[in-house]
Amino acid sequence: MPSYLQIENISKSYGPKVLFQHIDFNINEGDKVALIAPNGTGKTSLLRILAGKDSSDSGGKVLFLKDIRIAFLEQEYAYDPEKSIFRQIMDSSAQWTDHLDTDHLWQYELRVTQLLTQFGLTDSEKPMKDLSGGEVKRVALTQMLASEADFYIMDEPTNHLDIDAIEFLESHLKHSRCTLFMVTHDRYFLDRVCNTVMEMDRGNIYIYRGDYMNFLEKRQERIDNYNAETERVRNLYRRELEWMHASPCARTGKAKYRKQAFWDIKERADDSYVQKKVDLSETQMKSTYLGNKVINCKDVSFWWEQKCYLKHFTYNFQRYERVGIVGRNAAGKTTFLNLITGGWKPEMGGTLEGVIDLGESLKIGYYHQSGMQFKPGQTVLQTVSDTHLLGRFLFTHDMLNNPVERLSGGERRRLYLLTILLQQPNFLILDEPTNDLDIVTLEILEEYLLEYKGSLVIVSHDRHFLDRLVDHLFVFCGDGVVKDFVGNYTEYRTFIKDYEKQMADQVGHDAASNAGSKKKPVMPDSDQASKRKLTWKEQQELKALEEKLPQLEAEKAELESRLSSGTLDAQQLQEASTRYGSLQDELDAAEMRWLELSE
Repeated sequence: MPSYLQIENISKSYGPKVLFQHIDFNINEGDKVALIAPNGTGKTSLLRILAGKDSSDSGGKVLFLKDIRIAFLEQEYAYDPEKSIFRQIMDSSAQWTDHLDTDHLWQYELRVTQLLTQFGLTDSEKPMKDLSGGEVKRVALTQMLASEADFYIMDEPTNHLDIDAIEFLESHLKHSRCTLFMVTHDRYFLDRVCNTVMEMDRGNIYIYRGDYMNFLEKRQERIDNYNAETERVRNLYRRELEWMHASPCARTGKAKYRKQAFWDIKERADDSYVQKKVDLSETQMKSTYLGNKVINCKDVSFWWEQKCYLKHFTYNFQRYERVGIVGRNAAGKTTFLNLITGGWKPEMGGTLEGVIDLGESLKIGYYHQSGMQFKPGQTVLQTVSDTHLLGRFLFTHDMLNNPVERLSGGERRRLYLLTILLQQPNFLILDEPTNDLDIVTLEILEEYLLEYKGSLVIVSHDRHFLDRLVDHLFVFCGDGVVKDFVGNYTEYRTFIKDYEKQMADQVGHDAASNAGSKKKPVMPDSDQASKRKLTWKEQQELKALEEKLPQLEAEKAELESRLSSGTLDAQQLQEASTRYGSLQDELDAAEMRWLELSE
């Protein structure tokens, strides 16, 4: 394989802080590389140097293979809020489209429309100013993928995306022949897309060929070997220390050399890897007592400007339960959290019906997506005074007096998280806690949460995070419908895919004749025996759905075929894309109603 990128002797510092120094590495054609390092160690700086947006302090070389095309996805996408989605992409794609003739330009526009549709953005004329953060990220990804560049450089591509969008991007990149260098904290995404893990640790680069599990194993071997060498040096240091104390201050060259060597040995003896595992007995982070009554919701509904975000929701939260919340962007997940925590007030607008009753012993810790505001000049230690806890969450001693505004985005979110945990809540809510956190911090946080003694509610698009921590899911299906699924996220997706496969198997067959013989998947439930029987009307609705779903699946397959055929004119393409979006919504609603009746 030819070398697509050769890095030689590049360095980066900010003030006295050295991020990396004199590093070298090589990326070959077809490599799909994930860069892993703690927040604040220069991952984004390295990507910007590779993309030509920044420069190395030490000169050095960034050598790409001649004539390969490079596309760069930054964390923050710059756009004109007044432009439409389609116009924003096309106007920002001049480097890819200026040289195209009419036919090739039309093919490029077709790719843009197809990608927007697959990302769930079916109205390409919608103004950019009306998009959510997740929708803006999908626009940025569409612009990058439509280029069909040879080499993608991507900084946190899954941030702010819902899980459906992540899974589409994952599948697209997995099957693409592109070469890829990216920073990501999504371990499932990393594992399924990348064939190489690059670790940046203490300013050095380490390469691991293989998947994420291979990286964990080989990294641990490296750390164990390093610590064993450290122990050997410490033994030598103890002998040299005895010599320093016992010997006179001789002026011979040999003595001077040995004294200089002593300080080198001391520095190495003090340098070892500490296993980052949270010890709750040391951190003293216990939750406050929580009584039997936690949060009781009875027939709760909420509307905002004619849109229903929650419909007839009834649920009593239990002590020590662990709930994951999933659903598409703008499905109402954050709205739900604000309702159950008392964050919504009538003067804010909207209409709330039903009862939300909070327990007297309830102490909520709420980690918001937006983070928190810090005072100018406020230091890390002034924000969180527990130095042991700060150390456990990777704030080294030399960082404690740093002003918060000088921290990286991930470091600030990590510090904000500690301010929530220090409140000792007995009901902990984490709204997208994994955004901007590095993998090392995520593993530390997971270890803490596995031992947390309280109720836990997590909104997250990180599938690995959900799988490790939750017992059941609230699935936000849209239009205010919330379904309770017993199991983790992988179990939920397996269930849905099994169901979709059964629906696909019926395409081309007479749904009515097969309806009676079709084996239906059953939503896992600990209380199946208590489920009431369907009314006659509900039985007829279920039968109609079993006939309708294969028809919708067949129409979806036919539309996908047309969209990828390259034979549609502009008007036909727009009509097909619009129908595909509405069809997907219709299919989702029908599937969730079928699941509800099948319980």
